[in-house]
Amino acid sequence: MVRPGWLTRWLGDAGERVAVRYLKRAGFRILVRNARSRIGEIDVIAMEGNCIVFVEVKTRSSAEAGHPTEAVTPAKQRQLTRTALAWLKQRGLLEHRARFDVIAITWADGAEPVVEHFRNAFEPTGRGQMFS
Repeated sequence: MVRPGWLTRWLGDAGERVAVRYLKRAGFRILVRNARSRIGEIDVIAMEGNCIVFVEVKTRSSAEAGHPTEAVTPAKQRQLTRTALAWLKQRGLLEHRARFDVIAITWADGAEPVVEHFRNAFEPTGRGQMFS
């Protein structure tokens, strides 16, 4: 099913709000939501203990188009890595522990959203230095 752009944005934004609530309940401290730069955007940046967690949130209204995590392609991983690296560098945090998580939300009409949290979902890719 093809959705109008505004509906897709609304679903994505609603999914990010659900993800932030989930992370807070799990003990994460939210640093930034929708961190944008000229390189790209990171949905949520949070702290879990002493680890900076870059979170990509993918929301789907059904499994029709595949599992939400399937949208975190190698190209998306490279872009997230570059964006996270720039964010860390800008703040002088390159030596800080960091990782990438993915939160997949499936939200069928009239149902409660199903939240799946994939910790350390992928290793940093591309060029540069980033350690988890």
